[in-house]
Amino acid sequence: MAVEYKDYYKVLGVEKTATHDDIRKAFRKLARLYHPDVAKDKKRSEEKFKEINEAYEVLGEAEKRKKYDDLGADWKSGFRPQPGGGARPGASQTYSWNGPAAGGQEGFEFGGTGFSDFFEQFFGSSSGRRAGFAQAETERGTDVEAILMVTLEEAMRGGIRSITLRRNTVCAECGGTGVKERQTCPACLGAGQVSVTQNHKVKIPAGVRDGQRLRVAGQGEPGANGGPPGDLYLRVRMASHPDFRVEGGDIYYDLDLAPWEAVLGANVSVPTLSGSVSIKIPPGTQNGQRLRVKGRGLQGRGDEKGDLYVVSRVQVPKELTDSEKNQWEILARESHFSPRS
Repeated sequence: MAVEYKDYYKVLGVEKTATHDDIRKAFRKLARLYHPDVAKDKKRSEEKFKEINEAYEVLGEAEKRKKYDDLGADWKSGFRPQPGGGARPGASQTYSWNGPAAGGQEGFEFGGTGFSDFFEQFFGSSSGRRAGFAQAETERGTDVEAILMVTLEEAMRGGIRSITLRRNTVCAECGGTGVKERQTCPACLGAGQVSVTQNHKVKIPAGVRDGQRLRVAGQGEPGANGGPPGDLYLRVRMASHPDFRVEGGDIYYDLDLAPWEAVLGANVSVPTLSGSVSIKIPPGTQNGQRLRVKGRGLQGRGDEKGDLYVVSRVQVPKELTDSEKNQWEILARESHFSPRS
């Protein structure tokens, strides 16, 4: 069966340039006229009432109205069945629109059963609403994600961080309806939400990793029509440290060594995130060799801890006194070491 295009503006008797208030007033006027409880012709009034509700369901919501306007009169040119969708007899097919969607993105998709075929295929199911009534469906608020810069010391020990975020919240003037005293709410301009600055205290757990998400329940965008709010997710970005690098739960420290320390061995003090430790440089240490200090990395699960890896970097003097140069020349003559053999 061919899907018939629905001109929702014509159904409500408004122009395409109509404001949200114009659409709402037109709907209320027609809804009173065709309400099944007051109309004499019950059957006709029920069908008309459902049609009015369907039109208001789309035009009364900014996002759906935008998608509907994007379809336009030539909507069929970008309409096709979703591959593999709706093969069962009596089942509802899923379709996709391949024309430009809101924000210039491609491919918004809807499916389900409910009002007209046109509405079902482009604007989803009407489940959760009584037939014949424009009853708003509650929706959970959108989750919000932000970047949280964490220092290596905070990751090591954990702590409490105060953060400030700007976000949307339910308008206190209209309670999220967008309407106050039968007029567009002046505080939110009909959006039902306002932008506010909020402060939060966030617990940074010891051993947090780069890229890990910290969840702050209930601090995302507010829900629609009384729905629960979304959550705030803070994605950890590890701040660069002047002395250490981090790989997973392990910490790396580059240790500069004199040539004779690498050759003869030495005891050297190196910093860690919990104080300095003395480590033994074994004789014959090579440039780039890693020396492990167990348990001096980041906290892991339970009692598990990462390690500290000291990476040797043998440094060669750039300037020599005459006496030093003489000693190196004696070493060069007497040494049997050949780096290229």
